[in-house]
Amino acid sequence: MKFLLDVCAESVSLREALLNLGHDVLSAREHCPHASDEALLTLALEEKRVLITEDKDFGELVFLRGLPHPGIVRLGGMTPTERADAIRTVIERYGAAMLHGAIIVVTGNRIRIRSALNTERLDDS
Repeated sequence: MKFLLDVCAESVSLREALLNLGHDVLSAREHCPHASDEALLTLALEEKRVLITEDKDFGELVFLRGLPHPGIVRLGGMTPTERADAIRTVIERYGAAMLHGAIIVVTGNRIRIRSALNTERLDDS
C-alpha cells in the first residue's frame, strides 16, 4: 500500500512501522512541507496514496467541499508510539477499506470508518 504522511502526523516510529510492514511511504515534510491541505489531497490522489494526518480540516474538504481523495486515516490525540501501533491495527483490520478510499478516524481505542463505497459508518470501539 502507498501512504502520504502529513507533516503534523509524521514521526520516526510511524514511518518505520509502515516501512517495516513493506509499504511505500512518502513524507510531506520532505517532499512538500508547505503544501496546503488541498495540494496534499491532490498529491495523494494522483499517486494513489492513503493520506495519514492528525488534521480535522480534511473532513471539511471531503465532506463539505466534495474534494476527491484516495483514502484518509486521521490519528488524533496520540503519542508517536501510539500512532505507530494504531496504524498497524488499522491496516490489519481495515486494509481493504483503505484501498477503496475509506476515511478512518482513530482516537484512543476507538476506530470509526466511513466507507467510500457507500455512506455506511462503522464504529469499532
